[in-house]
Amino acid sequence: MLKNILKGMVIGIANIIPGVSGGTMMVSMNIYDKLIHCITHLFSEFKKSVGFLLSIAVGMGIAIIASSFFLEELFAKVPIQTNMGFIGLILGGLPAICKNVKGNKVKVGHILAGLVFFGVVVGLAAMGETEGNAADLTFNFVNVIKLFAVGLVAAGTMVIPGVSGSMMLMLMGYYQPILSTITDFISALVALDMDGILQGLGVLVPAGIGVLAGIFLIAKLIELIFSKFPLYAYWAIIGLIIASPVAIILMNMTVFATINVVSALTGLVALGAGFVVAMKLGE
Repeated sequence: MLKNILKGMVIGIANIIPGVSGGTMMVSMNIYDKLIHCITHLFSEFKKSVGFLLSIAVGMGIAIIASSFFLEELFAKVPIQTNMGFIGLILGGLPAICKNVKGNKVKVGHILAGLVFFGVVVGLAAMGETEGNAADLTFNFVNVIKLFAVGLVAAGTMVIPGVSGSMMLMLMGYYQPILSTITDFISALVALDMDGILQGLGVLVPAGIGVLAGIFLIAKLIELIFSKFPLYAYWAIIGLIIASPVAIILMNMTVFATINVVSALTGLVALGAGFVVAMKLGE
C-alpha cells in the first residue's frame, strides 16, 4: 500500500508539470498495464481494483495538493536540477519497456510507430512554450460544459505515456487558472471560507468529472490496442519515452541556457537519482 502511494505521488507530481507525462511515470514504475486493467475491470474485479486505484489516487492527491504550493518555488530555485531529476525518472523506465520488445523481429512499422509518437511529443512541446489567454472560470452553464471537456481531454492525455496532460491544459489556456483554483480552494478549506469553497467547487467538480470520464474512455481504447497490437504499442511508448526528455528541454530552453559547472554536476546527480528511483519503484 505504502509503495503504491509513493508511486501515486510521483505520478501526481508528473501530471502537474508541463512537459512531463504521468503516463510515462506509470510505465517507468511498471504499473501501467495493471492500472489500465484495474480501470477497465473495475466492476468485474471490484475489490482488487478499488484497493489498487485508491492507493494510487491517494498518492496523486497528496502530491498534486503539495505540488501546487511548493513546486513553483522549487523550479524557481533549482530549475535545472529539478528538470534533470524528472528526466532521470522518465529514462529509468526505458530498460523495463525494452524488455517487452527484446527478442522480437523489428519491423518497419514498429520503427515508424516510435518515430510518429516521438514527433507528436516533441511537436507539442515546441508549441507549448507560451500559454494562451487565461480561461474564463466564471460559474455558468457554458463554462461548466467547457470545464468538463477540458477535463476529458486532459485526462485522456494524462493516461497516454509520453503526452503531458498539463501541457495540453497549457495549450488550451487552462493550466494556470486551474492550478490557482486548486491552491485557492485548499486555502479556503483551511480558512473555512464558504464563498471560496463554493467558487472552487464550481470549477473543480465539472473538470474532475471530465477527468474521470476521460480516464475510463481512454483506458478502454488502450487496452484494446495492447491486446491487438502489443509490439506496435510498446515501440510507440519507446518513442514517447525517448521524446519526453527532449520535450522537457525544449520547454525549458531559457533555464538550460543558464547552466554552469555546478548546476551541470548537481543536475547529473539528480538525473542519476531519478533513474535509480524509477527503477526501484518499477521492481
